[in-house]
Order: sequence, then C-alpha cells, then structure tokens
Amino acid sequence: MSLRIRYLLLILILHGVIIYLAFQVLYKNKVIFIASELLVLASLYVSYAIFRDIHRPLQYILSGIEAIRDQDFSITFRPTGNREVDALISVYNAMIEQLRVERTQLAEQHYFLEKLIKASPIAILMLDFDDQLTEINPKAQELLGLSLNDLSWRNQPLTRLSHPLIVHLQLLQNGETRTIAINGVETYKVQRSFFMDRGFQRPFIMVEELSAELLASEKKAYGKVIRMMAHEVNNTVGAINSIMDSTQRHLLGQDEKTFSAALAVAQSRNERLNLFMRRFAEVVRLPLPLLERKDFNAVLREVTTLYEPLLENKGIALVFEPAPHAVLLPMDVQQIEQVLINILKNAQEACQSGQRIEVQLDASSLRIRNNGKPIPAEAEHLLFTPFYSNKTEGQGIGLTLIRDILLNHGWKFSLRTGEDGWTEFRIWWG
Repeated sequence: MSLRIRYLLLILILHGVIIYLAFQVLYKNKVIFIASELLVLASLYVSYAIFRDIHRPLQYILSGIEAIRDQDFSITFRPTGNREVDALISVYNAMIEQLRVERTQLAEQHYFLEKLIKASPIAILMLDFDDQLTEINPKAQELLGLSLNDLSWRNQPLTRLSHPLIVHLQLLQNGETRTIAINGVETYKVQRSFFMDRGFQRPFIMVEELSAELLASEKKAYGKVIRMMAHEVNNTVGAINSIMDSTQRHLLGQDEKTFSAALAVAQSRNERLNLFMRRFAEVVRLPLPLLERKDFNAVLREVTTLYEPLLENKGIALVFEPAPHAVLLPMDVQQIEQVLINILKNAQEACQSGQRIEVQLDASSLRIRNNGKPIPAEAEHLLFTPFYSNKTEGQGIGLTLIRDILLNHGWKFSLRTGEDGWTEFRIWWG
C-alpha cells in the first residue's frame, strides 16, 4: 500500500471517529453539534491541502526517478511557488543538468575514442576480463589477415588467431613492452596495458609495425657505407686500370709477354672487384618498379624453363604447378624475374641430387618450396639482414634485394622451414 493511500485512510479514520464521538456527545445540543461538524469539515480540507503540499514533492521525486531510470536527462521541473518544493526542484534541475552535460561529454569522448581507434595506424586488440577478444580495429584486422566481415574471433581467446605474432602476444604481461622480429623482415613493437572497467583491470594490446621505419633507417645507414666504399674503389680501380693499360701497350712493344700477362690478370681482378662493388651499390640504387599488368603464370613459366636444364644437370627435380587461370598483377617484370631467379638459386644451393623444388601459383599467392637443407632456427630472423649470409662465399645481398623489390611492389612474403622439413618462400598480394 502506497504512502498516499495510507495517509488518506488515516485522515478519514480519524475524522470518522471524531464525527462519531461528536454525534454521541453533542447530539442534544444542535448548535454545538453543527459547529463541531463544520470544524471537522475544515479539518478535512486543511488535511487534504497539507497532503497535497506534501504529495507534490513526492510526485516530482517519482517523476525524476523514472526519468533517471529511463536515462532521459532532458526533463526538468518548473518552480511552483512553494518554497520547500522549489528548493527540491532547484536541486533536482541542477543535478539533472550536470548529468546531462556529463553524459553528453562522455558520449562525445566515446565517439572520438572510437573513431581514433578505428583510424589508428597502430593495431589495437581489446580483451575482456577473461582475456577473450571483444574488439579489433581495422589496422589489427589488416595485420592479422582478417576480413572486415569476419567476426569469428569475437569472444574467442587469442589462440583463435593464426598469425605468428600471436605466440608472442600471449606471453605479454600487463605494462610490458617488447620489440619482436618475425622472419627477419617484419618487426613489431607490442605493448600490453589495461584500463579500469567497473573496478577491474580490462586489458588491451597495441601492435605497432616498425618494419618500414627500420628498413628505411637501415638502408640509409648501409647505403652511405656502400657509396663511400664504391667511390673509393672505383677511383682506385679506374686509375690503376688506366696505368696498367698504358704499361701493357708499352711492354707489348718490347716483347715482355710474361709481364704483360701478369698485368692483364691484375686488370681482370680489378674489374671483378669493380663488379663486386657495383653489386652492392645496386641494392642502394634499386629503382622504383615500372608497373605493368602481366600474367604471373607466363613470367613463372619463362623463369622455370630457363632454370630447368641447370637443375636437371644437378639431378634436382623442378615441378611447376601454374594457376588454373591467368593471374594478372601489376609488376615490374624485370625486377620480379630477378626475384624468382634468386629464390630458385637459393633453393638449388640448398638441394642435392634426388631432391626437388616445387613452384605453386594460385590466385592469391606463390609458393616456392624445396626439401633440401633446412634453415637453421637460430638464423631464421637474420635472413633478410643486409650482408648476412650463412654461406661460405655469400655476400648477403640476394635476400636483401628480394626484400626491397617485393616491398616496393607492396607484396608480403615469408621464408621459413616448416615442421615437415620443407623450406618455403611464400609471396602473397592484395
């Protein structure tokens, strides 16, 4: 039973008792009886007026509670002229205005934060209290290879994702920051942090790709060294060759063939040294690709046809599996052919007689794999480092050149030995 009904019942019962007692006591004295009845009616009116004045604030309070429950902060009340009620209305209106302002600010901040996260160049993964994924921004979807319509990861643990970076993300502790290199090419700065949500720590992970910045810095550093080396060697070689050429012509006239042959050998060695330095310089001076739309099937067929006799002489089988349909891609054919030749050369050097190299193309990727000597686990992250080579006579520029050409084309790539023992160079686009 509500307070209003209980109050009305109390007033009616009290006045009913008063009327009954007045009737019993004052019935014989009509004048006093009538006067008492008038007093009872006046009391009823005053009681109702007091009830109305008391009930009005209660109505405001109930209306305000209902509005707050519905999260409607636009409702305010006008003053009534009653000092006590107006004081209550003033406090309520000030409170509801403050709530409205704070709610608007919160909504604007949330909208801004949501837009900022979506537009952020840093991949952000939001987790719940159980370390399950709740939100992933577009950059993270791109990084992890997820389509915009793929929501199968939602409310799933990190292990639901198959990117090689996930293994490292699982080991992160709150507040920890790491720099992680994958396959010697992709470098990421990862950080796990948290914010307070309903009194509990809710974690999130940020992944910043550093590959482009590191590559640019790295290329600038080794480019300066190479240019300096090439400049000094070229100056020296040019001068020495000129002297040798003049001396050789002079000695030939005096029939000093033995000495002339020695000079020819020295000159030849200088030329090879010059060529050696030019190869290093080519890494720095690699031109941007001149893109033309070409069928990758046809490019691969030409390169495999070129390389097949050499592999056959060494007893290495080459299997080419073209895509069932034309794979038209914008590419610089000359540079891509250089990439393919270098990859096949590395695969050939890893294989022995009786082993095989497989070239497989489909609409989205190219795989060149071999079952030759695997890549040592400790060397995997150094493969694309300039001047690093695990070969005795290697110069460490072949994979660097491959890396730069593929990055200039906007293609992704990886090189690793799988658990089955096959080493695979994978290139994919789009």
